[in-house]
Amino acid sequence: VARAVELCHRAHVRIIMITGDYGLTAKSIARRVGILRGEKGRIITGAELEQMPQAELLALLKSGEEVIFARVSPEHKLRVVSALKDLGEIVAVTGDGVNDAPALKRADIGVAMGLSGTDVAKEAADMILTDDNFASIVSAIEEGRAVYSNIKKFTTYIFSSNVPEALPFIAFVFSGGRIPLPLTVMQILAVDLGTDMVPALGLGADLPEPGVMDGPPRSIKTHLIDLKLLARAYLWLGMFEGIFAMLAFYWVYWTRGYFGRIMPLPGPAEAPLLYATATAATLSSIIPGQIANVFACRSERVPALKLGLFSNRLILLGICTELALIAAIDYLRPLQAVFGTAPLQLVDWLFLFTITPTLLAAEEGRKLLLRRAAARRQVTKGARKCDLSSLAAAG
Repeated sequence: VARAVELCHRAHVRIIMITGDYGLTAKSIARRVGILRGEKGRIITGAELEQMPQAELLALLKSGEEVIFARVSPEHKLRVVSALKDLGEIVAVTGDGVNDAPALKRADIGVAMGLSGTDVAKEAADMILTDDNFASIVSAIEEGRAVYSNIKKFTTYIFSSNVPEALPFIAFVFSGGRIPLPLTVMQILAVDLGTDMVPALGLGADLPEPGVMDGPPRSIKTHLIDLKLLARAYLWLGMFEGIFAMLAFYWVYWTRGYFGRIMPLPGPAEAPLLYATATAATLSSIIPGQIANVFACRSERVPALKLGLFSNRLILLGICTELALIAAIDYLRPLQAVFGTAPLQLVDWLFLFTITPTLLAAEEGRKLLLRRAAARRQVTKGARKCDLSSLAAAG
């Protein structure tokens, strides 16, 4: 239990003991497991809570002071839970007895004990803890944070591939057709329904990244898809892939007799084989881009090497799958006819795979800058606290 309580403190999850036991007994247990860490630890009895004005109770709970409520009744438990909710807190309550039922029902998440809990408590709760172990609740918090993080990971990954799909179409439209369509509809479907699926599933099943329990809970107002995610997906990772996709398209033309020409370029009517090769290069460039992207998306701050390049087997399977699929599309005649592709040369592949280290290096540089900025903020925050402490001591 002590280890689980320490994890809660690290995760900025506040634990308040509300018990019917004697105050000193409750305080001793709370200190032993780490719920009370300071020397002051206030004990409020049910009788004192009965006389406490609501404004004073709200101020006490809002202050973050370590407090234990002892010798309380079911009504007192309900009052404390209601006060926390009035302050905008997300409240989870654990209990096993009939007297815990009102608080379990009022909480955002009521957790009843499965082994020792009464039927009334289980009926009032939202969740039943089958092993009666507090550490299981903390594990559930960690898993919940990991799931939320993983959803953001694969959403970023999927959104990023939209840019290299859209940018060629934009170039085609704004050039008035003088730049042939670099990516066909069937080729876009090959990415969306083929190459992207398994790596995205790998991100969805990724392990919790280091430090997932070291930050405060996210705000209830936080959106899953926010401006930060969209900017990273579309304006950063996706833009890299989009630019490389267009470079891959021009690479084929420039290395096959049209060096330096931007437009007009011969299309499927004038040079069908050349055009098919160029679209194959555009499609194929998305694969090494997404290989770099899947490693980049595993964390917003932690380096890819620290997470381990081989720690997620499903991602590795996804990479092998998309490489096999793009090879089949480019080199098998039946699929060439369906997707409008043509074989690429070795030198083409060497050029295409320059995006993988380029994108990874750029992303690792961005993460490094974020970590340094966070470290500077932490140092500044610590210095400010020291200054305030010195002023208080002087006063």
